[in-house]
Amino acid sequence: MIRKVYTPFVWLVKSKLNFDKIGPKQALFYVRNYMTSRLSQEQKQLLSNRLHECISHANHVLKLAFPLPSLTFNQRGKVAGTARYISNEIRLNSHLAADNLDYFLEEVIPHEVCHLVAYALFGKVQPHGKQWKGLMQQLFGLEGKTCHQLDVSMLSHSIDYFCACGPVALSIRRHNKVLRQQTQYRCRTCNTILQPNLQA
Repeated sequence: MIRKVYTPFVWLVKSKLNFDKIGPKQALFYVRNYMTSRLSQEQKQLLSNRLHECISHANHVLKLAFPLPSLTFNQRGKVAGTARYISNEIRLNSHLAADNLDYFLEEVIPHEVCHLVAYALFGKVQPHGKQWKGLMQQLFGLEGKTCHQLDVSMLSHSIDYFCACGPVALSIRRHNKVLRQQTQYRCRTCNTILQPNLQA
């Protein structure tokens, strides 16, 4: 099972691990560690420097003393980054950042900084509302896009299920819910219960 689900990453660490002797949780730990270590130290330093520049610029323009947020590289999934208001933290997706460093430096870091600044200035407001868009334009001269257009195909893990209509891709999360018998999914077209591919 673990080899089927994580095939894009397993082969990278297989030479160091014997997957037959460790469980799925340990294998997932190694795979996630690989994903978070994709960025080189130089790339992490560039991102950290850019965060410092953005915060300094925001403080100068807005006459604030906003503290430098912590920067981590453990954002999972297809999301480029997130801003954590309460902990004053920015989380970046290291896998996407390694492949799209310039985009992260020019768009993602300012995007997340503006979320933190908007929260500091206005409290809890709509995440990509007029306050946030205004800060993106005022501070960085950016349009303020809510979603990225990066290639996430390498991050997409799905399992084929079948119904009367044909194959339907279910996410790993949904697949695991089916395995734990927590739920069943139905096809939106034919309304039959989706079944896993038993021939795989």
